[in-house]
Amino acid sequence: MTDRGGAGRTPRRRGQGELETQVLALLRTAPEPVAAAWVQDRLGGDLAYTTVVTILTRLHAKGAVARERSGRSFRWTAVADEAGLAALRMRRVLDSETDREAVLTSFVTTLSPGDERLLRALLEAAEPSEPPEHPAEG
Repeated sequence: MTDRGGAGRTPRRRGQGELETQVLALLRTAPEPVAAAWVQDRLGGDLAYTTVVTILTRLHAKGAVARERSGRSFRWTAVADEAGLAALRMRRVLDSETDREAVLTSFVTTLSPGDERLLRALLEAAEPSEPPEHPAEG
């Protein structure tokens, strides 16, 4: 069945996390905290207002956006970038597993040599800020 424009195509379904990434990117361009309707307008397409609010609420639960009360609704602000959102997703997956060591081992063994070097460098750089596990006895 074709539409009146003759395109005959249904809109492409977004991949998992793609809509969250788009919403977060929009919020990062906002000059101030914005309403869900602002996000909906800029996303375009036939996305329902309730879908936008659901995505914003999920991002809030993940710590990627902040919200402030504005009448009976909220105004939203990004507090994480795309890398931060990906890190939050990774952390959520790790936190949902019972065998953290197995998950981390599996993850590390699939890294490319370049990513492994980068991860090692990041871990080494983070070490001085952590307190020692066994303080010296005095």
